[in-house]
Amino acid sequence: MRNHLLMIEDDARLAAMVAEYLSQNGFTVDHAPNGLGGLEQLSQPSNGKVADLVVLDLMLPDIDGLEVCRRIRALPGGAAQVPILMLTAKGDPMDRIIGLEMGADDYLPKPFEPRELLARIRAILRRKTDAPAPAANQLRFGSLEIDRDARTVSVSGALCELTSYQFDLLVALAERAGRVLTRDQIMEAVRGRELEAFDRSIDVHMGRIRAAIEVDAKDPKRILTVRGVGYVFARQQD
Repeated sequence: MRNHLLMIEDDARLAAMVAEYLSQNGFTVDHAPNGLGGLEQLSQPSNGKVADLVVLDLMLPDIDGLEVCRRIRALPGGAAQVPILMLTAKGDPMDRIIGLEMGADDYLPKPFEPRELLARIRAILRRKTDAPAPAANQLRFGSLEIDRDARTVSVSGALCELTSYQFDLLVALAERAGRVLTRDQIMEAVRGRELEAFDRSIDVHMGRIRAAIEVDAKDPKRILTVRGVGYVFARQQD
């Protein structure tokens, strides 16, 4: 079964080239030339099925990609959880950081090689669908509950908003509760060694996870920073 992608990109020539390349590699690609059109296609898909992944350009003619990303994460139902790969111009670090903070799962600077785009898309989808079978479907730490099957996280019964990648990061830490993990070990746990690990990306995602699950993200009790090493998920909580 072919994965269905939505590309929100105002450069028609680039979108056509990418769509042709991805189609040759087993994907079905829909194209929206602006942010509002992309949001409409995502919230009201013609075939009734939400896209498996969104490739989102940061620079769009109507509303910028960051705002599109924010609105996607606010959509009802499964559309809010769709993985987002953001395309950023010239690899501006601030663009990447803000994009991750807004809920993007990964980023790719322009110009890019189609093969790298394909590799990143496959890595994101693999994280989403090929997680190893756990011994238990749910992890509980006090009021925090992680449901692997439903891919949901809740605190005291209230659902937490996390991207697909952030959910995988949290599970990787929670499964190794009490063990200090370096950033490289965390990246290895969720995506293997196919792509370069960006330490700053991990830090941004950890900040978003803390904001979702901690009572006070500035004084975390669940995910602790081990200075100069990485992170540890605390066994004892609440």
